Amino acid sequence: MIALENLSVAIRGTPILRNVDLTLAPGQITGLVGESGSGKSMTALAIMGLLPRGAVAGGAVRLDGQNLLTTPESALCRIRGNRIGMIFQEPMTALNPLMTIGDQVAEVLRIHHRMSREAARARARDRLDRVGLPGPRFPLTLYPHELSGGQRQRVAIALAIAEAPDLLIADEPTTALDVTTQAQILDLLRDLVREAGMSLLLITHDLAVVAGIADQVAVMREGELVENGETEALFRNQQHPYTRALFAASRHVPARVTAQADDTPILSVRDAVREYVLARRTTFGPHEVLRAVDGVSFDIQDGESVGLVGESGCGKSTLTRAILGLDPLQGGEIRLDGEAVGPGGAMPAALRAKVQVVFQDPFGSFDPRWRVDRLLAEPFHLTGRPRNWRERVAEALSEVGIDPSAARRHIHEFSGGQRQRLAIARALIIRPRLIVLDEAVSALDVQVRAQVLDLLADLRRSHGMAYLFISHDLGVVRGVTDRVLVMDRGGIVEQGPTERVMGQPAHATTRRLMAAMPEIPADWSVV
Repeated sequence: MIALENLSVAIRGTPILRNVDLTLAPGQITGLVGESGSGKSMTALAIMGLLPRGAVAGGAVRLDGQNLLTTPESALCRIRGNRIGMIFQEPMTALNPLMTIGDQVAEVLRIHHRMSREAARARARDRLDRVGLPGPRFPLTLYPHELSGGQRQRVAIALAIAEAPDLLIADEPTTALDVTTQAQILDLLRDLVREAGMSLLLITHDLAVVAGIADQVAVMREGELVENGETEALFRNQQHPYTRALFAASRHVPARVTAQADDTPILSVRDAVREYVLARRTTFGPHEVLRAVDGVSFDIQDGESVGLVGESGCGKSTLTRAILGLDPLQGGEIRLDGEAVGPGGAMPAALRAKVQVVFQDPFGSFDPRWRVDRLLAEPFHLTGRPRNWRERVAEALSEVGIDPSAARRHIHEFSGGQRQRLAIARALIIRPRLIVLDEAVSALDVQVRAQVLDLLADLRRSHGMAYLFISHDLGVVRGVTDRVLVMDRGGIVEQGPTERVMGQPAHATTRRLMAAMPEIPADWSVV
């Protein structure tokens, strides 16, 4: 149905894609893997006719014989969303902040099928139900900012599948999802492919996801396909050194760091409660109250790495905002290095300098008008900007695997994984006592993830930094944390040493999370 023939793309003379040949057959799932910046997303944009300004494309992208590279924009508009749908990597930037989620999902139906507003919203309700956002908990009147990162991703998926397109391009569709929701979404995508006979191009850095769902897999490096074939055969007999390097990095575990015992924890949370008032279900009905954080208590010692896991919407991000002083509590207390975070969330600069955060959405956490050097130097307003701040910026960029010459570029010039590395560099630059990592490595390819995890371990060893590691990737949490907290419906339902909790889960929520974790069959990756 879709055939890429010698597809090449250059931007201002710089080659981005080189002679890419790939066939996407009806009823087949193709996994496209490779490191960040290898050209995976650019391939998807070329198929959609959404290449950036200044890009020159050669070769052909054929849809039923029609070359989309030479198709007029007016005709492409009738194809996008109808015959070809796409789930973008960053849902907050892909969704319209001024439209409700119901209207956004219904919009594509009204444009392509001239449906009435009521019929389109009814179909939108069905699609949101299918991706795990049921009413009345998630009414069509919600806006994107009222949802968590994982919930926004599900809205983006509902929007892309509203038309049941012939080709669905999924660019990291499960990056922001917990493992149970990821399993549900992957099952949904698999069912759509089988039922509707659509073709699915799954762009991801998660080799375990590819192993569990893809019929064939293509490995991309520096704009070229270096290996391509049936999934199990390719995984069992990896021919290219780069493919073998990806597998090695996917199973990398950083060296263990022993935490230093200390009587005074760097972070202490006691009986924390955070509530939200929900909209009325009826015009004159009462407001319902959602207790997003319900009596949470735990400590983090200096130099300790603690994991916080749970399904999307369980309260992890709400708890994180309270710890950072961004949201007030209705009850309980939070202390950072022995000092209480103010009841209204206020924190003096000296105290705030002791904690930094890497947010889940790297693009949304940066000012798009600033260059990278100014973005990374932003935390210096808490400590005072040193004279050698440019050298500090260059050092931070090198630590996360980005060339220091990138300091004069803008954030939109980087891939999603590169933006996440920049967010980590910004958090490290003032060497805080505690770093809160909210899905800090979820957008990174396996090789860069291994480098960043080693970097975090080295900084923890050399500077005694403590980490609160919030992640849906249970494999990463298992490899880098000393203790783990399992959260469900606003409360901590299980906690303890990581190996004990994940190896012998006692609570039903923990068992459900572990059962849903994707894995590559052990005998598939024998090199």
